Amino acid sequence: MEQKKPSLESTLKSSDTEEFIDIHFYRPIGYRFALFFQKTGVTPNAVTVASIFIGIASGVFFYFDNIWMTLLGIFFLVWANAFDSTDGQLARMTRNFSPFGRALDGFAGDLWFASIYIAICLRLMPVFGFWIWILAAAAGYFHSKQAAMADYYRNIHLLFLKGKSGSELDNSIELTEKFKHETFHNNWFNKIYLFFYREYTKGQEGWTPNFQKMFGKLKEKFGENYPDSFRNDFRKKSLPLMKWTNILSFNTRAIVLFISMLIGHPWIYFVFELTVLNIILVYMVHTHEKICKDFTRQIEAGAY
Repeated sequence: MEQKKPSLESTLKSSDTEEFIDIHFYRPIGYRFALFFQKTGVTPNAVTVASIFIGIASGVFFYFDNIWMTLLGIFFLVWANAFDSTDGQLARMTRNFSPFGRALDGFAGDLWFASIYIAICLRLMPVFGFWIWILAAAAGYFHSKQAAMADYYRNIHLLFLKGKSGSELDNSIELTEKFKHETFHNNWFNKIYLFFYREYTKGQEGWTPNFQKMFGKLKEKFGENYPDSFRNDFRKKSLPLMKWTNILSFNTRAIVLFISMLIGHPWIYFVFELTVLNIILVYMVHTHEKICKDFTRQIEAGAY
């Protein structure tokens, strides 16, 4: 029997967490790539690896102070992000999920921007000297925090929207148990991966003490079966924050990067990360923690 072609909508995480540019540009492109790769047997991880090379090439082009090279750099970064959309959509089409695939996906984005940061620093060293590397290092550090927390809050939202199967939310306790039971002899790669992923998750948890307390209360009272009333109420409070998680992800920072490159002042991008995006990060964390603190009181008072 002929296999029914999956719809574009079935390849999306949720309408709550998708950004306008993604829905109307990257997801349709990624969907068509995913259909092609599904027919040809290409795996999601192979698409992710391809995106790494394409994204690194973008950084190489950004090194040159030339409009045509800049336009090529923009094209390659857009292409890399289209493949970043493709790998997730292909995974949902084929049900080919894995923790390694998710980690590889995040690592790919880190390599794109590492290449871009290095290229910008090398390009601007004659003007700024060694100081440009310090500015880039600070921007890169906070970039990682911004992306990590945006990802964490999206997965929290998806957990209460779609349940455990629709979210990739992990916790350091379970990851520690997996790490203890894994051995270097049987699977050294997975052992190392679990160590670093656990530390990454601990970092996210460290920024969210009120959520951890609320989540603990929920599990203590309801196990894994959260009341629909709580899920609906939490979604309503969390939904306005999704636009901020999207700003801290790719599209907004890419637009600012492209503009700063086109006008010949790449350093503006670093300043944008350190000022505007950090202000959004602080607001997002503060607001989410307040929401969780209020829900903890309601859970303790027996409102759910």
